[in-house]
Amino acid sequence: MPGKVSLYASVGPELTHYDVDVEGAALTRRGTVGLPANVQYVWPHTSRRFLYVATSDSASGMGQQGNTHHVTAFGIGADGALNPHGPPIRLPTRPIHMATDVPSQYILVAFSNPSAIRVYRINADATPGEEVAQPGPIDPGIFAHQVRATPDNRLVILVTRGHDAATGKAEEPGALKVFDFKDGVLSNEVSVAPDGGYGFGPRHLDFHPSKPWVYVSLERQNALDMFELANGAISPVPRFRKNALGSASITRQAVGTVHVHPNGRAVYVANRAATADGENSLAVYTIDQSTGEPHLIEHADTRGVHPRTFHIDPSGRLMAVAHITGAVLSLFRIGEDGGLHFVRAYDIDVGNRTMWWMGMVEQ
Repeated sequence: MPGKVSLYASVGPELTHYDVDVEGAALTRRGTVGLPANVQYVWPHTSRRFLYVATSDSASGMGQQGNTHHVTAFGIGADGALNPHGPPIRLPTRPIHMATDVPSQYILVAFSNPSAIRVYRINADATPGEEVAQPGPIDPGIFAHQVRATPDNRLVILVTRGHDAATGKAEEPGALKVFDFKDGVLSNEVSVAPDGGYGFGPRHLDFHPSKPWVYVSLERQNALDMFELANGAISPVPRFRKNALGSASITRQAVGTVHVHPNGRAVYVANRAATADGENSLAVYTIDQSTGEPHLIEHADTRGVHPRTFHIDPSGRLMAVAHITGAVLSLFRIGEDGGLHFVRAYDIDVGNRTMWWMGMVEQ
């Protein structure tokens, strides 16, 4: 039987726990914990008994400003409540993304400005530990945005977005920086950058649960790429590229998070606009189980503005979407074909702060 599901959503330096009624598609607010600074990203331990929270007092895009950057661990109680678990560890600059390796022996942290990747041990008691010294130089690309270990834990991929051309400044290319990974050490770096990374601005990726397919959202191109992962390597070019936008927009669009459904039959990409006159939707694709090709079936209105994060409950029946503008949590039932059916939305009181991250964990 499915276990208890908790949803956690950040508002500034606070992380709030909600009970999730998956069957009824409803949330019940519970407790809130405080962090040393604004929440940037959160990742659960593979045991689902602990949660790691990356925080910073530096604003997005502000480089090395601020001086309070940490990873903090919490224990997850049987009721989903969070309790501090050991002291925080300091980070050098603002973290943009964080994940553990597959067995949760190491914490992987991506930094965007300046672009960097660092690895920290997870102690035997699940508290975050010391940094793992890397034996050689690393090319961290331009503006890292995500870091993930592959499902077999043999590789680590740093997703680097690059930058569009701007007045007086040429385009800076994006890339997937792929490393061999063993005992916390990153080695044998390979850069996957079709056309030298020009016209390639990856933001996030996710893995198919059983096939060797990697789905990559392209923020700067408003598109979805599918790469193959075979024999310890990522294909040098995508096998498929699909447009993510449903219609032309008069505002700046930026594709965001990508998630593959737990059953591997659908993949979802967030279309983000900063205002209501843009496209704020989830592009929903079914996945051809023979080739991995995604086929668009709908653009689902997320019922808010700027859907920065969304998450699928582990049973694959419910999706939650968190928005920055207006601070709305939207809930959707997921159909047999992967399509989304809106149920309800919750307005979140954030004051002058931001709901930056949201996710679900099954106990």
